[in-house]
Amino acid sequence: MAEAADFQGMSPSPARRWLRRTGALLAGAPLLAGLLQLPAAEPANAASGSSTVSVDINTLTPSVPTDGDTVTVSGTVTNDGKQTVTDAQVDLRVGPELSTRSDVDGVAQRTDFQPGLDGTIVGGKYIEKFSKLAPGVAQTFSISVPVDELDLGSDGVYQLGVSLTGETSAQQWQQVLGIQRTYLPWQPEDADTTTKTAVLWPLISTAHMTAETGSNEEQTPVFLNDDLAKEISAGGRLEQMLSLGKSLDVTWVIDPDLLASVDAMTGTYRVESGNTTVAGTHQAVAKQWLAELQDAVTDKEVVALPFADPDLASLAHNGTTVTGSLSHLKEATDVAATTVQTLLHVTPDTDFAWPVNGAVDPSIVKVATSAGADKVIARSDSLEETAGLPYTPSAARPIGGGTTAVVADARLSTAFQGDLTSASASTLAVQKFLASSLALNQQVDKQRSIVVAPQRTPTTSQAQAMAAAVAALQGGNWTQTQDLTSAAASKPDASATTKVPSASAYPAKLRKQELSKPAFEQIAAVQDKLDRFKVILTDQSRVVTPFGRAMNREMSTSWRGRAAEAQSYRDGVRNYLDRLTNQVKLIDKSEVKLSGRSATIPVTVQNNLVQGVDHLVLRLTSTSPTRLKIGDDDYEEQQVTVNGGHSQTVKFTTSAQANGQAEVVAQLFTEDGQAYGDPVRFKVRVTEFTATVMLVIGGGFLLLVLAGFRMYKQRKRAAEREADEGGSGDHDAADEPTDGPENPEGPDDRLPEESGTRAGADDPQQPSDLTPDTAAESTGPSGTGERVDR
Repeated sequence: MAEAADFQGMSPSPARRWLRRTGALLAGAPLLAGLLQLPAAEPANAASGSSTVSVDINTLTPSVPTDGDTVTVSGTVTNDGKQTVTDAQVDLRVGPELSTRSDVDGVAQRTDFQPGLDGTIVGGKYIEKFSKLAPGVAQTFSISVPVDELDLGSDGVYQLGVSLTGETSAQQWQQVLGIQRTYLPWQPEDADTTTKTAVLWPLISTAHMTAETGSNEEQTPVFLNDDLAKEISAGGRLEQMLSLGKSLDVTWVIDPDLLASVDAMTGTYRVESGNTTVAGTHQAVAKQWLAELQDAVTDKEVVALPFADPDLASLAHNGTTVTGSLSHLKEATDVAATTVQTLLHVTPDTDFAWPVNGAVDPSIVKVATSAGADKVIARSDSLEETAGLPYTPSAARPIGGGTTAVVADARLSTAFQGDLTSASASTLAVQKFLASSLALNQQVDKQRSIVVAPQRTPTTSQAQAMAAAVAALQGGNWTQTQDLTSAAASKPDASATTKVPSASAYPAKLRKQELSKPAFEQIAAVQDKLDRFKVILTDQSRVVTPFGRAMNREMSTSWRGRAAEAQSYRDGVRNYLDRLTNQVKLIDKSEVKLSGRSATIPVTVQNNLVQGVDHLVLRLTSTSPTRLKIGDDDYEEQQVTVNGGHSQTVKFTTSAQANGQAEVVAQLFTEDGQAYGDPVRFKVRVTEFTATVMLVIGGGFLLLVLAGFRMYKQRKRAAEREADEGGSGDHDAADEPTDGPENPEGPDDRLPEESGTRAGADDPQQPSDLTPDTAAESTGPSGTGERVDR
C-alpha cells in the first residue's frame, strides 16, 4: 500500500495554510500560462526523441538553496544516436511542487520527457547552446541562475529538470531529445515544526583476523589478507567513513571486532600468503586511523554492536536449536563494551541490536534481546504501518516485554544503495534524500523523531554521497540533529503499529543469505573440542581468547552472500585447532619383546606446545590380561605433566602370565574421563624363559650329573678297597684319596644356587629386572622423536 504519510492528515495552522495557498496561486500563474502556450513551444511529438541524448546532472549547488543564493547546475550531454544533433540547447525546467514522498519517488521512475509534468523552461540567458553534438561525443554544460529567477512558490520540494532540445537530419524541428530530473528542496526559513533526525554512521567490516597466533609471548596475530590495510589507508572505504563522519553530527555504530583488528595491526602481525605467512607492514596506518577515530568519537554517541556483528536472523532461524549458539552471542555482547572502552576511551551503549536491513520477526526479536539488548533497530518496510496513519510516526515503538523497536525510515535509509560511482547518480541520490526528508517534515505540524539507518558497509562512493546529504540536511531549516538513544526514548505515537510481523513475512531474499544450521553445528563442534583441549593447558587464555573471538567472527553478518568464504573461514578455524591439539600426543611404539615374568614398559608423551600441559591421565591397557597384566589388573593409569616443548616418559610395570603376543593400548584422558587424542597400539611379545636362562639351568643340571657320577666312582673305589683288605678293618689315613674333601660332598658338588645364578621358575628376580628398560627398547625401538625426561 502507499505510504500513509503521503496524505495530509493533520492541518497546518490557518496562517500557514493561507500563505501556502497564496504562494501556490502565484507560482501556478506562470505555470498555467506556460501550459497554455505549450503546444506552440513544444509540439505534441516533442517527446518522441527524448532518449536520443543522455543528460547527466553531475553537480547541483547549493543542494538546499535559500533566498539570495545562485543555483548552479553542471553536467554532460551525450549524443547516443547515430545522427548529429544541430542547434542544440540546454535548458533548466522547474516542475510542479511535489506534495508527497510518493510524488518524489515518481519523478525518479519517469524516463521520457512529458509535457506539463516536466515543467516550464527558465529560459532567458540561463541556457547553454551547442552548434552540434556529434554521435558518441559528450559535451559539458554549466548553468547558474539566481534562485529568485526560478519562481519557486511556497516551501516544499520542486522538480528541477535539465533538458536538451535540438534537431537531427531525420527530424528537422526543435524537440526535446533528452532530459534528466532531480529535486530542489526549498525551505528558505526555519520551519514552524522541525523533525528530529538521528543518523547512524556504521564502522563495520568483514572478518580479517584468523584464530591463529604466534608461539611467542606476544602471540603475534595472523590476518587472512591485507584488505583491512587497504580499507583504512588514504582513500580506502573505512578511511573515508572516518574522515567524512568526524565532521557530522551522527551516532557512531561500531563493530568492536574492527577496532580489535586495527589495534592488532599497530604491533607485529603476519598475513597469510599461500601456504605461509609474511610480516605485516601497515603499523603506521593502523595507529593513525585508530588515533583519528578516538578524536572523532569524543563527546559523540557510540553504539557498540556485539563483537563481530553476529547475524541475529541466522541465529534465530537456524542456530537456536544448536547447543551453545546463543552463548556465543552473549560472549560477543559482553566483550563489546570492554573492547570499545579500552581502544576508544569512551563508554559505548550496548543496548541496541541491529538485525540485517532492519528486518524483524518474533524469533529475531527474541534472539536480539537474549543477550541483554532492550532496543531493536528495525526498518519501516519490515514493521509497516497498518493503522492508516496519514504521516510517518516517530521511530520508537513499544513491542512488548520491555523491548522498544526503533524503526528507521526505509526511504531515507536506502537512499544510498546501488552504484553511486558516477557523479550523476551520486547527485541524484543526495537530492532525493533531501527531498524525501523535507516532504516528510511537511506531512504534519507535529514534531517527530526519525532514524536513518543506512547499509552496514557503504562503498567509498556511497559514503561520500551519504556525507554530502547529511551535511546538507544538518544545514537545512527543517530538521534538528538527535542521537539514537534520544530517538529511542521519544514518546511513541499512540496509533503507530507495534505488532512485529510473522516469520512468514521475513523477506525470502534475506533468508537465502543466512548461515545454515550445519554452519552452527560446525561451530558447536569446534567449541566442544576447544573445551576438551583447554582443560589440560596451564595458560588457557592463550587459546580460549583467540578461538572465542574467531567463533564470534564465524557468526558474522558479513558472511551474507559469501557462503564459500564463510565455509573456508570455519574450516580454517577447525583445522588450526586440530593442529594445536595434535601437538600433545603419544609417541608411536614398535613391537616390544618382553623377557622374563616381569618388566617395565615406557610410554612417551610429547608436548610441542609453548606452554605446559597438566591434568592429563595416561592409561595403559592390556587387551589380553590372561597373557600380560599391567600393574595388578588389565590396565594402569598415571598422572601426566609435561612442560612446553618437552616430552615425558611414563613407565608401567607389567607381569607375564603366559608366553605369546599381547596387544597393549596407550590412551591419554583428561581428568574428567574424556579421551584425548588418538590411542597408540603396539604388540608385546612375551617369552617367559630366554636362551640364557635355559643355558644356566642346563649347566646346573650337568654339574649335578657330574657330581653324582664322581660320588658314585668314589664310593665304588672305597668298596673295592674294603673287599681287598678283607675283614681286618684296619687302614691308614695315607691310603685315603688325597683329592677328596673332608666332607663327602666336595667343592664340585655345589648346588646351582650357590654358583651365583638362580634358575628357579618361580623366582621373581628375572634377568630383565636388572635392566628393565633395556630389554624392551633394544629389541624394538620406539618411534622417531621419542624423548625421555629423566
